[in-house]
Amino acid sequence: MKLCLMSAMMYLGGTQFAMGAVEEQVQRPVNIAALITFVMFMILTLMITTWAARRTKSRKDYYVAGGEITGLQNGFAIAGDTMSAASFLGLVGLVFVLGFDALYFIVSLVVSWLVVLIVIAERLRNLGSYTFADALSYRLSKKPIRILAASCALAIMIPYLLAQLVAAGTLVEGLFGLDYKQGVIIVGVLMMIYVAFGGMMATTWVQIVKAVLLIGGGTLLSIGVMSAFQFNPANLISAAVDKHPLGDKLLSPGGLYTDIISAVSLSLAFIGGTAAMPHVLMRFFTVSNAVQARRSAAYAVGLIAYFQVLVLIIGFGAVVMLVDNPEYSNGGTDVIGGSNMVAIHLAQFVGGDVFMGFISAVAFATILAVVSGLTLSAGATVSHDLFSNVIRDNKCTEKEELFISRITVVVLGILGIYLAIVFEGQNVAILATLPLAIGASTNFPMLFLSMYWKGLTTRGTVYGGSIGLVLAVGLIILGPNVWVKVFGYKEAVFPYAYPTIFSMSACFLFCWFFSITDKSERAEEEKAAFPAQLLRSQLGEVK
Repeated sequence: MKLCLMSAMMYLGGTQFAMGAVEEQVQRPVNIAALITFVMFMILTLMITTWAARRTKSRKDYYVAGGEITGLQNGFAIAGDTMSAASFLGLVGLVFVLGFDALYFIVSLVVSWLVVLIVIAERLRNLGSYTFADALSYRLSKKPIRILAASCALAIMIPYLLAQLVAAGTLVEGLFGLDYKQGVIIVGVLMMIYVAFGGMMATTWVQIVKAVLLIGGGTLLSIGVMSAFQFNPANLISAAVDKHPLGDKLLSPGGLYTDIISAVSLSLAFIGGTAAMPHVLMRFFTVSNAVQARRSAAYAVGLIAYFQVLVLIIGFGAVVMLVDNPEYSNGGTDVIGGSNMVAIHLAQFVGGDVFMGFISAVAFATILAVVSGLTLSAGATVSHDLFSNVIRDNKCTEKEELFISRITVVVLGILGIYLAIVFEGQNVAILATLPLAIGASTNFPMLFLSMYWKGLTTRGTVYGGSIGLVLAVGLIILGPNVWVKVFGYKEAVFPYAYPTIFSMSACFLFCWFFSITDKSERAEEEKAAFPAQLLRSQLGEVK
């Protein structure tokens, strides 16, 4: 998740990227190359939106691009959703600072997509139409399940959206010489245009363009690094160990978390959370069938794994080329303090201001693409899951539903812009933590059990999912990232930054307990309906 302003950013200074890691960039003159690259990207994506708007006629067109996206196209779009500015700049910064411990994030991210490929993609596509709540409520009571699913989805997407907008404002301030507020407004307005007019077709192609640019830019930057070491990874790593203040410890674990609970919780948050992001799961309905859904996940796994290799090369290359470079560091330590921007610095070192401008603009474009997917999914959640299926009991017209979705996009855009301006200069660690923890503690257990366990009931899902949601949010607030860094208390009530091992386990446990103790007639009907659901999930709709 899928990724956003995530854990890598948090470790590197409490979301420094969102709230000031680009501090040194603010004083730079406007980078003309960055400005030109971004304006070209903006023109191209607006042209895509105009083209997509002409093809968006129905609810299916708006939500899932009419199911016309191919597996390869969707794989690139999914990879684009996952490869956010934070996952690029943040993970490169984490490799630069801690070396080996970045593998917690990198391996977990790749494994999460293997889970999606093996466990979720095909069955989700066969059971749902527009949102993951369609699949979750297939044999369960529609209204309570959709209300819970929508609550979890919005609890994930709203802080995720806000964190991205804050990051966008900060980047614009440094790259283009614009005011922070202007940057937030630009991204917010463009986001509303893409989604309200172009729907999923526009959002998908914006993601594809962004993914190609980011992978292409990362590849060029990695080639520039490797060429200095005769394309021998061993030479690069050896040089990084010699240059880094950690020395041999750069290749040893323990710099990030020293206890097993934190390490496991972090991995579970990435694996379960990424596999449960509503805006990413929605992408599996844009293809025509389950085979294409599986291909989408397979292509996404390959692209994301390749990109993580680039992240490692860029991170170690930055150690060698920047730590002792007087232009970026005094005494080999200052650049580490601004580690979230080392990829941008390395681009300048390797290719000059023009290449730095290109990489900077691409990093900004990734934010624009991610927020578009988020707002589209949030709009579908409100209009399809809540308005159409709960409030109107599935009796509203397509025109009414699409109107509500577009209104939701505009309202969320305006609200996001306002809150991002309010949050300027504030620590937003909670926004970076919530999405993954909530997804791993609610959506993933509920979706997994609904697909693979015949004993799951509506009561079990509602109680288990609600407990997982409350625990995830509550323990994060009581943990060190919020209780100490945000509220200013000396010690956290809950000692771990990530509560996933506890909240995810609680969701599984209470879904099971309240299901097996449910002896109602409705529960028996839901259990009896599992074989038909299983057949549908494996074979799809039989015509």
